[in-house]
Amino acid sequence: MRFPVDDSCVLLDGPWTHRFVNANGTRLHVVEAGSGPLLLLVHGFPEFWYAWQHQIPALAAAGFRVAAVDMRGYGASDKPPRGYDAYTMAADIVGLIRALGERSAIMVGSGYGGALAWTTACFHPKLISKLVVLSAPHPLRMRTALATDPRGQLAAALPLLKFQIPRFEHLLTRDDAALVWGYLRQWGSAGWTDSPAFTEYAKVCRQAMLIPQAAFCAMEAYRWTVRSALRPQGLRYVQQLQQPITSPTLQLHGALDPAVLPRTAQGSGRFVAAEYAWRVLEGVGHFAPQEAPDAVTREVLSWAGRPS
Repeated sequence: MRFPVDDSCVLLDGPWTHRFVNANGTRLHVVEAGSGPLLLLVHGFPEFWYAWQHQIPALAAAGFRVAAVDMRGYGASDKPPRGYDAYTMAADIVGLIRALGERSAIMVGSGYGGALAWTTACFHPKLISKLVVLSAPHPLRMRTALATDPRGQLAAALPLLKFQIPRFEHLLTRDDAALVWGYLRQWGSAGWTDSPAFTEYAKVCRQAMLIPQAAFCAMEAYRWTVRSALRPQGLRYVQQLQQPITSPTLQLHGALDPAVLPRTAQGSGRFVAAEYAWRVLEGVGHFAPQEAPDAVTREVLSWAGRPS
């Protein structure tokens, strides 16, 4: 089969509206619903804004202005050849919050979006009023685990380390992005991956990765993480991340996550100086918003608090 390869494939209909916002010099695609305090949802790899399809209407109905963004390089957002370092992508979030006319937001990030959420809250604490992180340890905790847990977290991360191979994006998009289906199946829980919902979700994620340049951009963010490790920018990044998180933080993690091991993520609380809570989602793998949508919505609402 052949999938469409333009960004119209991610403009999916639902109880939300699509818009484009200029932020940090980049045009970002945002899906919005509801009114009230801003609650910003940031997806992970190999996904796009639709990772939050279940949460968007539920959180909007609870009294929030919900905005789910395609990160730069993904979905219908711009795909510039550069700017996939953590500094620029965190600045994208800052620019987006301001472009939406808000002074701060509750930020919810999953997977790579969770790593970006940690970074944004650390670098721009005044803009993140509360933080919810799913399936992502603090970046410094991940760095430590890769070095000290070779049979555990390092082995689990081998698929991502392959992204350093030049032109790996061509392998990612081969056979209608069959590897995207493989990652979703490998990292998700059996109860989800055997369901019809998984088949449909994998299809739309494969379509989104086939948008021109999307696969290259997705690889570049991971490549920067490795390439910068011993460079001045990367060393400065590690140094800045040592500043404690001052946003109240909820960390959710699937008990069955094979990509980011629960023991890797659990040590992240030491980097939070504010209120912090750790919750394990039983029977859930790496894609919690899809695998346990109701549980994720309840946890987010409990932490965010009902708008007055």
